[in-house]
Amino acid sequence: MIQAVFFDFNGVIIDDEAIHLKTYTEALADEGVELKREDYFNSLGMDDVTFVRAAFERVGRELSGDVTRRVIESESAKHRAIIDEELPLAPGVVTFVKALARHLPLGVVSMALRDEIDYVLARAGILKHFSVVVSAADVTTYKPDPACYLKALELLNARRGESQILPVNASECLVIEDAPPGIRSARSAGMRTLGVTNTVSDKALRDAGADVVTRSLADWTPDAVHHVFDTEWGRE
Repeated sequence: MIQAVFFDFNGVIIDDEAIHLKTYTEALADEGVELKREDYFNSLGMDDVTFVRAAFERVGRELSGDVTRRVIESESAKHRAIIDEELPLAPGVVTFVKALARHLPLGVVSMALRDEIDYVLARAGILKHFSVVVSAADVTTYKPDPACYLKALELLNARRGESQILPVNASECLVIEDAPPGIRSARSAGMRTLGVTNTVSDKALRDAGADVVTRSLADWTPDAVHHVFDTEWGRE
């Protein structure tokens, strides 16, 4: 039975992969580095430092710590300016989060910066519904490595222990992801997976091992989670 739900952030809560593509293209261009669309989407799941390092490596450029910080800060500022105008939340996600939070503990697990995550969740009015947030600062590896989801489970169980509540097993966690590296990360952690086609195709998510794929979280309710993941036909 599902006892906790972990959400990816970019592409699941905020539908902003296209925005990040635009702002990273601009920030890297300011340093004389070209970012191709396919390179961006092949890098999904990376944290910002790894992403920038990979972009420079592709063009054979050396990269210093100062330049890395400059690119990340530039991209972050450009991204913030765009979402300040209009917050591109994924359809149905706010309603789904609020409904789930009445029944299950929730977490966010992302390679994004913590201040970006908190800003968006607060603006969307759902920050209080997440008892666990794991960002790029909390782990040393990136998706598809399972460390981020295992960290989220560790934090969740630490909170439960403080309240003298029994721990949750990995197999009792549902992860909602929009990209293959995230699906693989969750599966490697021993968790169930729901893929959302906000960023890549149904086939790409299924090929990565998603248990179930949906076009939109607007189609989901807590009862749907129960019927799909807590019934015999919904199990492998």
